[in-house]
Amino acid sequence: MALEGRQPRPEDVTDLLSRWRAGDDRALEQLASVVYGELRHMAGRYLRQERNGQTLQTQDLIHEAFLRLLGQRDVDWQNRAHFFGIAAQMMRRILTDHARRRASVRHGGGMRLVLADEVPEQLDGDVLAVDEALTELKGVDEELARIVELRFFGGLQQEEIAAILGLSTATLNRRFRIAKAWLYRRLRSRG
Repeated sequence: MALEGRQPRPEDVTDLLSRWRAGDDRALEQLASVVYGELRHMAGRYLRQERNGQTLQTQDLIHEAFLRLLGQRDVDWQNRAHFFGIAAQMMRRILTDHARRRASVRHGGGMRLVLADEVPEQLDGDVLAVDEALTELKGVDEELARIVELRFFGGLQQEEIAAILGLSTATLNRRFRIAKAWLYRRLRSRG
């Protein structure tokens, strides 16, 4: 597969994931070069949402997430969106773990994350509060939590999320509005 000189297509990522899972280490090298830009974009987006004084660098977040993804070799990768959905989960966990360490008394605490989308309302809160709220939402409705995670942490578009979850775009949009409203109320009630 020659990827040089052209923009990789989603099916290129899917093919590379399949080849890597089958044991082709060269496919992993190609995969890393193909997905690095998108992982960098995702990581940069997360870190821009955090307050000044962030000690985690974009490159550190990318590398940590990619190392964790390498540990997922046995995953039956469905497609590019599935890969980036799992990458979003990894980055969320890394940021949450980092926030917990920073929030400890020993480290002086207090990291903030602002989640925003193209809609006027914003979900404001610290990383730990957002993580707790998403965990609580997962207990109420796992699909709603997954939609928020894929959109805010994965940076995936509505069409990609709909494909991953097997929903129509209209249904996804309705469910997404419900999830955002639920999280917004939960985070506001926590101060």
